[in-house]
Amino acid sequence: MPDNHLLEVLTREGVLISVSVRYWRAHKKLQAQDLGLDPDDVTDRLISLGHKRLMPKEALAGFALIESRAHALVEASTFPFLNGLGRFLPNPKIAEVTRRLDGLEEEFLSARAEFGHKYAGLREQALEEWRDHARRLARDPDRIVASVSAAYPTPDRLDRCFGFSTDLFQIRLPETLDSEMVSAIGRQEILEARAQAAEDAKRKINAGMETFVGDCVASLRQQTAQLCEEMLESFKQGKTGVHQKTLNRLSTFIDQFKALNFAGDRELEAQLEQVRTTYLGTTAEVYRDDDNARRRMTAGVRQLADAARALVTADTRAVVESFGKLGTRKFTLAA
Repeated sequence: MPDNHLLEVLTREGVLISVSVRYWRAHKKLQAQDLGLDPDDVTDRLISLGHKRLMPKEALAGFALIESRAHALVEASTFPFLNGLGRFLPNPKIAEVTRRLDGLEEEFLSARAEFGHKYAGLREQALEEWRDHARRLARDPDRIVASVSAAYPTPDRLDRCFGFSTDLFQIRLPETLDSEMVSAIGRQEILEARAQAAEDAKRKINAGMETFVGDCVASLRQQTAQLCEEMLESFKQGKTGVHQKTLNRLSTFIDQFKALNFAGDRELEAQLEQVRTTYLGTTAEVYRDDDNARRRMTAGVRQLADAARALVTADTRAVVESFGKLGTRKFTLAA
């Protein structure tokens, strides 16, 4: 297939997503001068000034929670693209992920408004605590308090310290500039440099496409094996033997696998569906009361774990090539 064909297929199969959550961290790095010390007299081996909190941790805990939930959502629904250039989000997950991110953004904006309403009181309370602390910390406590006070944003600039943004990008190879887009001064040199840079970028991106798709396939296989091992351990260690939440977890994972399986790992997807059809239609209560049924189900999960683990180390080129051929057929039909 052409060198850039896999990238063209990926362009149809998903997008890159970037989520940024910004909020005021309420940290201040104390300087030696803040403590009335000569910087030349301070050694890192003995004295650690470092970053100090300007407000209690709980005052901003809500923002930290929203940030962690947003990043966890993206990481669970995407694959790292080209060494962290972005996160690849398959088409079947776009609607769900963006909807949930919109919900988190609403929570973030609500938390920002609430924090802004309380900000003046929180700031004054924190400064009062700093005044008490400064009296024990240095000979000139007013200097510390003044330095700390200056680190708080003014109320009218507070909103600039907060932001929640979700950006989707279409993957595309770089192109050379048309001659009319370049000024006459140094036109030829600029065009040549741009063309060379574009070609270099294309080679690097194309070289990573097969590895990226293969890594995505291997990642889903690894997740399958790990989940099965965790289920088997749960069956062994759990007081009730088989818990319904454990069975539901596998069912949810199968749905997630199908949504993320943009590359088309049909072999493992078929095995997952076989396990769902054969074993997940039975309740945990039945398995607890029927030793034979429980042994068959446990053997089925173990077999799936072994198959997934074997596939992790298997060559993924067949799946990658099949993915590319699927794209060729789509392009032909579209034409």
